Amino acid sequence: MAAEQQIADDTYDLVRQAIIDKNIVIASYRGYVREMCPHVIGKKNGHAQTLLYQFAGGSSQDLEDDGSPANWRCLRVAGLSGVFVRKSTGEWHSASNYSAMQTCVDEIDVKV
Repeated sequence: MAAEQQIADDTYDLVRQAIIDKNIVIASYRGYVREMCPHVIGKKNGHAQTLLYQFAGGSSQDLEDDGSPANWRCLRVAGLSGVFVRKSTGEWHSASNYSAMQTCVDEIDVKV
Protein backbone atom coordinates (compact mmCIF):
# COMPACT_ATOMS: atom_id res chain seq x y z
CA MET A 1 0.00 0.00 0.00
CA ALA A 2 2.85 2.41 0.76
CA ALA A 3 4.28 1.95 -2.75
CA GLU A 4 0.87 2.71 -4.34
CA GLN A 5 0.55 5.85 -2.21
CA GLN A 6 4.03 6.98 -3.25
CA ILE A 7 3.15 6.53 -6.92
CA ALA A 8 -0.08 8.52 -6.42
CA ASP A 9 1.85 11.26 -4.58
CA ASP A 10 4.48 11.41 -7.34
CA THR A 11 1.76 11.62 -10.00
CA TYR A 12 0.02 14.40 -8.07
CA ASP A 13 3.29 16.33 -7.84
CA LEU A 14 3.96 15.94 -11.59
CA VAL A 15 0.49 17.19 -12.56
CA ARG A 16 0.64 19.99 -10.00
CA GLN A 17 3.96 21.25 -11.38
CA ALA A 18 2.65 20.94 -14.95
CA ILE A 19 -0.17 23.30 -14.01
CA ILE A 20 2.24 25.82 -12.50
CA ASP A 21 4.51 25.65 -15.58
CA LYS A 22 1.60 25.34 -18.07
CA ASN A 23 3.08 22.15 -19.51
CA ILE A 24 1.42 19.18 -21.19
CA VAL A 25 0.66 15.92 -19.41
CA ILE A 26 0.75 12.66 -21.34
CA ALA A 27 -0.69 9.72 -19.40
CA SER A 28 -2.73 6.56 -19.62
CA TYR A 29 -6.20 6.60 -18.09
CA ARG A 30 -8.70 3.76 -18.40
CA GLY A 31 -6.75 2.14 -21.21
CA TYR A 32 -6.19 5.24 -23.35
CA VAL A 33 -3.04 7.31 -23.77
CA ARG A 34 -4.10 10.95 -23.61
CA GLU A 35 -2.40 14.31 -24.21
CA MET A 36 -3.84 16.98 -21.92
CA CYS A 37 -3.31 20.43 -20.49
CA PRO A 38 -4.04 20.34 -16.75
CA HIS A 39 -5.97 23.30 -15.33
CA VAL A 40 -6.87 22.38 -11.73
CA ILE A 41 -5.71 19.88 -9.11
CA GLY A 42 -6.90 19.22 -5.59
CA LYS A 43 -9.46 17.01 -3.89
CA LYS A 44 -13.09 16.07 -4.26
CA ASN A 45 -14.71 13.91 -1.60
CA GLY A 46 -11.26 13.22 -0.16
CA HIS A 47 -9.78 11.91 -3.43
CA ALA A 48 -7.06 13.65 -5.44
CA GLN A 49 -8.63 14.84 -8.66
CA THR A 50 -7.64 16.97 -11.63
CA LEU A 51 -9.40 18.86 -14.40
CA LEU A 52 -7.57 18.61 -17.72
CA TYR A 53 -8.25 19.65 -21.28
CA GLN A 54 -7.61 16.73 -23.62
CA PHE A 55 -6.49 17.70 -27.11
CA ALA A 56 -4.99 14.47 -28.47
CA GLY A 57 -4.82 10.75 -27.87
CA GLY A 58 -7.53 8.22 -27.20
CA SER A 59 -10.70 8.37 -25.16
CA SER A 60 -13.92 6.41 -24.72
CA GLN A 61 -15.59 9.62 -25.93
CA ASP A 62 -14.52 10.94 -29.32
CA LEU A 63 -12.49 14.13 -29.13
CA GLU A 64 -13.99 17.19 -30.72
CA ASP A 65 -11.93 19.85 -32.52
CA ASP A 66 -9.32 21.61 -30.39
CA GLY A 67 -11.01 24.34 -28.34
CA SER A 68 -14.28 22.43 -28.05
CA PRO A 69 -15.97 22.51 -24.62
CA ALA A 70 -16.53 18.74 -24.96
CA ASN A 71 -12.84 17.87 -24.42
CA TRP A 72 -12.67 18.53 -20.65
CA ARG A 73 -11.73 15.53 -18.52
CA CYS A 74 -12.21 15.29 -14.77
CA LEU A 75 -9.92 12.45 -13.70
CA ARG A 76 -8.86 10.80 -10.47
CA VAL A 77 -5.12 11.21 -10.02
CA ALA A 78 -4.80 7.63 -8.77
CA GLY A 79 -6.13 6.40 -12.13
CA LEU A 80 -3.35 8.05 -14.14
CA SER A 81 -0.36 5.89 -15.08
CA GLY A 82 2.77 6.29 -17.18
CA VAL A 83 2.64 10.02 -16.55
CA PHE A 84 5.05 12.12 -18.59
CA VAL A 85 5.25 15.91 -18.68
CA ARG A 86 6.24 17.63 -21.91
CA LYS A 87 7.32 21.26 -22.02
CA SER A 88 4.58 23.15 -23.82
CA THR A 89 6.81 25.75 -25.53
CA GLY A 90 3.83 28.07 -25.78
CA GLU A 91 1.37 25.38 -26.86
CA TRP A 92 -1.62 25.46 -24.49
CA HIS A 93 -5.05 23.97 -25.03
CA SER A 94 -8.24 25.05 -23.30
CA ALA A 95 -11.87 25.93 -23.99
CA SER A 96 -13.96 28.98 -23.30
CA ASN A 97 -16.18 27.22 -20.73
CA TYR A 98 -13.34 26.59 -18.25
CA SER A 99 -15.10 28.38 -15.37
CA ALA A 100 -18.32 26.45 -15.84
CA MET A 101 -16.48 23.11 -15.85
CA GLN A 102 -14.74 23.72 -12.54
CA THR A 103 -16.98 21.55 -10.39
CA CYS A 104 -14.40 18.77 -10.65
CA VAL A 105 -12.37 19.81 -7.60
CA ASP A 106 -13.84 21.04 -4.29
CA GLU A 107 -10.56 21.72 -2.48
CA ILE A 108 -8.33 23.46 -5.03
CA ASP A 109 -4.60 23.17 -4.49
CA VAL A 110 -3.41 24.83 -7.73
CA LYS A 111 -5.21 26.16 -10.79
CA VAL A 112 -4.33 27.98 -13.99
